[in-house]
Amino acid sequence: MAVVMLAGCASQPVASGPDGTLDTSDIACNEAVQPEQRVDLEMIDTLMAKGRNYAALARLESQAMDGIDYWLRYGQLLASTGKLDGAEQVFRDMVAQCEDGRSRHGLGMVLLKRNQVSAALSHLETARSLAPASPQVRNDYGYALLLVGRYQDAAFELRTALELANGQGPVRQNVAVAYLLTDDQAGLEALKSDYGFSDEELEYARALQQQFAKVGQ
Repeated sequence: MAVVMLAGCASQPVASGPDGTLDTSDIACNEAVQPEQRVDLEMIDTLMAKGRNYAALARLESQAMDGIDYWLRYGQLLASTGKLDGAEQVFRDMVAQCEDGRSRHGLGMVLLKRNQVSAALSHLETARSLAPASPQVRNDYGYALLLVGRYQDAAFELRTALELANGQGPVRQNVAVAYLLTDDQAGLEALKSDYGFSDEELEYARALQQQFAKVGQ
């Protein structure tokens, strides 16, 4: 998701002002990552994969790195540790300065966490146009479409995400829910034959279907 700003010198670790407001003045949009920075980012990703988001955030905050990969993880970790105000600020500033799909996606997901579904959907739709081959973006956009009752549109986005993700991840359940909500029996059969969708997964999808049907009414 397009680079529109290049960084100069490396930014300092993120600081907060006296009122607790994050200093995001050093946000940089360049995607070039030095080898030593890549090692740090991989260690942070490992912590995140293990669910150790607080430790990952602490490590990230100690780094003097610039570039969009740093700020994306920072926004994600703020959101995952409950700091939604900070996460929203980071992603809004990234959108303003970088205007790339990952930034839009991040902002959309923070707004979903805040139950601002209409605003989230708008940002996720933009993210989808900027990063059409991202399975995560297509999945999350499809999920938001389910929330607002646009089931046919959701099914298209989620099937696309399923194929991009090679049938792996949470999109399996989401696309099954979309097929149930649209009475697409052929789609459900394809899930079983092409991706090994199990009866247990289908039962769980049926339970989720009821929740989405209530929300979308």
